[in-house]
This record gives sequence, structure tokens and C-alpha cells, in this order.
Amino acid sequence: MAHKVIISGGGTGGHIFPAIAIANALKRLQPDVEILFVGANGRMEMERVPAAGYEIVGLDIQGIDRKSLVKNLGLPFKMLDSLLKARRLIKSFKADVAVGVGGYASGPLLMMANALGLPTLIQEQNSYAGVTNKRLGRKASKICVAYEGMDKFFPAQKILLTGNPIRRSSVQIEGREREGLASFGLQEGKKTLLVTGGSLGAKTLNDCVLAGLDSFVEQDIQVIWQCGSYYYEALKNTLVDRLPANVVLLPFLQRMDYAYAAADFVVSRAGAGTISELCAVGKPVILVPSPNVAEDHQTKNAKALVSKDAAILVSDISARTNLVDTIISLANDEAKCFELSEQISKLAMLDADETIAKEVLKLIR
Repeated sequence: MAHKVIISGGGTGGHIFPAIAIANALKRLQPDVEILFVGANGRMEMERVPAAGYEIVGLDIQGIDRKSLVKNLGLPFKMLDSLLKARRLIKSFKADVAVGVGGYASGPLLMMANALGLPTLIQEQNSYAGVTNKRLGRKASKICVAYEGMDKFFPAQKILLTGNPIRRSSVQIEGREREGLASFGLQEGKKTLLVTGGSLGAKTLNDCVLAGLDSFVEQDIQVIWQCGSYYYEALKNTLVDRLPANVVLLPFLQRMDYAYAAADFVVSRAGAGTISELCAVGKPVILVPSPNVAEDHQTKNAKALVSKDAAILVSDISARTNLVDTIISLANDEAKCFELSEQISKLAMLDADETIAKEVLKLIR
């Protein structure tokens, strides 16, 4: 009889991509495994998961709105409704194990799984555990983490250091530099910078690149500038007729492998999934953590790399005065680039998806 796995969570790409990677790994290891995703209605996973070929059911759950107390009045009722729906889903699907990757839906689903005596596995992407995962960790059977020192959040005997599952297609860059440069219309033999603020973009990074365009032209640095779909039109209109030939402005990157392959160094936010990809890619990186995340976890993610000489950190608040100078300094320091590349490559954990999938199957057996 086929094993049945229920995977819950989402909200951002940082939760959804690992969840899909775990599902794909389960299918590789045990092709007849049945998988059901549980997400939050109206969130990104409700589109991304079906696009990856998996069934998903939505819970009517949301996070706490810190800006409007009125919007939080219905939360207890939504939570109760989500718990009851999670119970029905687990029983009707006849799940053997439940996996939570973080995000709104993982709370009620794993709480109910624990209440029903189902084995549960948590995948914590960040170096600082979120409130929901800390609570769920008390009853979880196994907790897969990407950073050392997570025993300050979870019972040590349940922790397994696996790294974060990554999109394998995004980090397969061997021998693709020429192809990558050509896809962006850039030249071989010139220093190339990749700036990425994630799918939504990052205003700080965009402001810094905009201010540094003349400096990049002077230094003959090519730029792949992924600005985010939210900012793209305004930037395109601002730069109409004056975007330098060596700068490619894009709302998002369809082929991350080409972008990583073309880049000599990278400026990025410090989301857990992005960092895991950067470790696999092994390029020198400057991290500018987003301050708009719970528990300032991106700064903690970045510091975990900086402590191993694997990245440079520029704070969001100082980026507008320091980032462009830091980029140019790094571009002209081959020894530093080599050191950063060496150290970040040591942190790559390429088989996290299969390691976690094996743990999921062990919990069933």
C-alpha cells in the first residue's frame, strides 16, 4: 500500500520551493508515494504547487496583522476552523506522516497531526526559528535544520542538520557562463554583478543600484539587475533612454542558472533559500538583509555566513551610503573574491531534499 505524506506551509518562495523539493525527492525515492499539500487560501502556494504537479487544499488562515488590530478579531475563529478542516483532511487522506515547512498553514495542520498521534517533521529554513515552529518542535518527531546551534530553539535529540532543499535546476551552472552571458546580451571577459532582491524586489537594493550606475560604468562592471515586478515599470520609465548598455534591468529571472553562471559576484537579500542556493553556486556574495522580516532572521542568517568568512554583510540602514563602494572594492580585490568563494562553497549541502525525504520515510516505517 502506498505511503501518504501531507506537506503544509508556504506564504513565500522561501517556504514553497523547499516544500516542492522535498515532494520531488520523495517521488524519486518512492515513486508510488501519495502527496497532498495544505496551504493558506490566497497565498502564493495555491498557484505554485499545482504548477509543480501536486494537489493542494487551502485553509482560511492568516498571520497577525501588526498594523490593524481590527483585522485580527477574526483570527481565533479562523484558527478553529482551520484546525477542524486540518483534522478532516488528515483523516480523509489517511496520512501516514505530516511535514511542516513554515508559513501560516503549517501551524494548524501540524498541531492537529500531533493531536492525532501522527509522526511529524519540521523543516526550519532559518538560523532563528519562528514562533510557530518553536511551539511545534516540542511534539515533532524530527526537526531538520540548515544552521548549527539550533538546540537553543529545539530539543537537541530531535535535530538533524540537513541544510535547505534548493531548486536543483537553479544551481546547475557548470560550463554555462558563456551561455548565461549571451542570454542577457552581455560580454565575455568583463566583471559581471548580479543584484537580486527576490521575486518581489527590494527597494533598498534598487535605490543603491540606481545611485551607482555611473560608478559601475566607470569601473566597466556589467550588471544583471533583478529589480522585482513591483518596481520594474517605475524604474524602466525613470531610466528610459539612459539605461547604460552594460546594465540589464529585469522584473524577475526566468533562468536563475544563467544569472548565477554569468555573475562573478552577487548582491542579495539574506533569505534562507537564497543563501542555500548561493552556497551551492559558490560565488562571492554581499548580503543586505531585509529588516522587514520576523525576528530580524535575515540578519541572523547573514551573520552565520560572515562568522565563517563566507560573505560580506552590509546592513539595510547603511546600504545607501556603503553598498556601491563595497561592491567596487570587492570587484577590485581578487584575493577577497577567492576567499569568499572558497568559504561559502564549503557550506553547500546539495542533497538536503533527499536527506529530508529519507527522514520522512523513516518516520512512516
